Amino acid sequence: MAFLSRQNLQEILQTISVLQWLPVYIFLGIIPIVFIPYFLVFTNFWTLPVLTLAWLAYDWNTHSQGGRRSAWVRKWTLWKYFRNYFPIKLVKTHDLSPKHNYIIVNHPHGIVSYGVFINFATEATDVARIFPDITPSVATLEWIFWIPIVREYVMSLGVCPVSELAVKYLLSQKGSGNAVVIVVGGAAEALLCRPGVSTIFLKHRKGFVKLALKTGAHLVPSYSFGENEVYNQETFPEGTWLRFFQKGFQDTFKKILGLNFCTFHGRGFTQESWGFLPFNRPITTVVGEPLPIPMIKSPDKKTVDKYHTLYINAVRKLFDQHKVQYGLPETQELTII
Repeated sequence: MAFLSRQNLQEILQTISVLQWLPVYIFLGIIPIVFIPYFLVFTNFWTLPVLTLAWLAYDWNTHSQGGRRSAWVRKWTLWKYFRNYFPIKLVKTHDLSPKHNYIIVNHPHGIVSYGVFINFATEATDVARIFPDITPSVATLEWIFWIPIVREYVMSLGVCPVSELAVKYLLSQKGSGNAVVIVVGGAAEALLCRPGVSTIFLKHRKGFVKLALKTGAHLVPSYSFGENEVYNQETFPEGTWLRFFQKGFQDTFKKILGLNFCTFHGRGFTQESWGFLPFNRPITTVVGEPLPIPMIKSPDKKTVDKYHTLYINAVRKLFDQHKVQYGLPETQELTII
């Protein structure tokens, strides 16, 4: 039997590193949900779930107070294989001074936001070297932190809830040099993501601007070129039974989990096959110039609107300056809805 070539082995390890990502969260989530009731009711090991729940209650506020990151977890070799699968790259256009705090606003959401995860929740692209003395924290849905084991895993990566309490703590009570990364388009923007499309959900998203004003955190635009290219998404025609079920699932997911149900597909275990692995297409997250924001304890609507407009102009400028370099035509425009 012929030995695998080094290139084939690298490709296999890269595929496994991406393939494990979402199932690991699901598996870690199932363990406490299934086994805590089981051990409580059907075994003599009731102390184990009791201690787990007691720890959860005792440690309840940690995820909203800076979390518990692990440099070791963020530096796992696994994440480098994950990075190389696409590949994913982080590009700095301006320095971020450690004398300030920042909200790094990212677009577009994509189906899964691979670029944000690898670039800011791991050290696979050397974010600590690219932005020295800056501590990034990726903000995500708060209910994830209600699940034992899962919360420990995501906190170790430097992930925090996308809640005002958690973000405000990082930006006002942890000194300077902190950067909270928020994909402001969220679940609504995920439905807009498909290859060749540059549409972001931003026109009515102003909460991040208000929070920046309250904390004095500088706003930093960032754009992940290629994020929309790694999956094909289907939206079935209105009036068909497929669209009826698709819309029903979307409404249910959004209401219960804060997620949108996206009908998407990528590649299988071979390049030509159909499956749910993302396509091997490059994702480059370009981080733009910080927009200085004054600290105003209670900003009025006019002030929020002013800085929201300045931010929109900044992200348009960033997109236009780099779109051709990262694979988009000169005529491509950023659509903001």
